[in-house]
Amino acid sequence: MLAVIRYSVPESQSQDFVKQGHAILDLLATQPGYQRGRLARSVDEPNLWALVSEWEGAGFYRRALSAARMVMYPLMILMVNEPSAYEDVHVRDGA
Repeated sequence: MLAVIRYSVPESQSQDFVKQGHAILDLLATQPGYQRGRLARSVDEPNLWALVSEWEGAGFYRRALSAARMVMYPLMILMVNEPSAYEDVHVRDGA
């Protein structure tokens, strides 16, 4: 299961955002079902960021969000309001 949380971050806040993003990923990584995660920045719109993580299933992701809510709370105002959980339909690894 893929989770994508997008953020719109003013340039003046980007350094603090990166630190907070690291803290969120560090906490998520301690949660059951976590597989991997990354913090990414759009190459076309530098104010657009994504916190991307992969999970064994949606239940694990939702429980992890609950556990991480206090760490994530300061960034909520920067979140793009849209669905964040995606179920794998087809996966193709590189050759």
